[in-house]
Amino acid sequence: MKTNSEFKFLYFLVGIALGAIAALLLAPSPGEETWKYLRERSNQGLDYLNQQAGKLRQTAEGVVRKGREIVGSHRDTVDTATEAEKQAYQEERRETLGG
Repeated sequence: MKTNSEFKFLYFLVGIALGAIAALLLAPSPGEETWKYLRERSNQGLDYLNQQAGKLRQTAEGVVRKGREIVGSHRDTVDTATEAEKQAYQEERRETLGG
């Protein structure tokens, strides 16, 4: 006499067989067409990702360009302030030493 677990395994195998038959009968297109469809969709996805990467690259270049402009204008201000401090220090030193 078969046990309960043996019946479950038998039902499992029958279910797999029925599922495979149903998949073959109800498949929307043959294998070659399916592969072609999947290949086209993956190429479309890659094209979309490449376009988005190009947009991101352009945006990043714009941000970097603006950052350089901002840093460049502040650098000029810092350089001018540093030169003024050097001159003040040298004048103070001359007065102290020459004094």
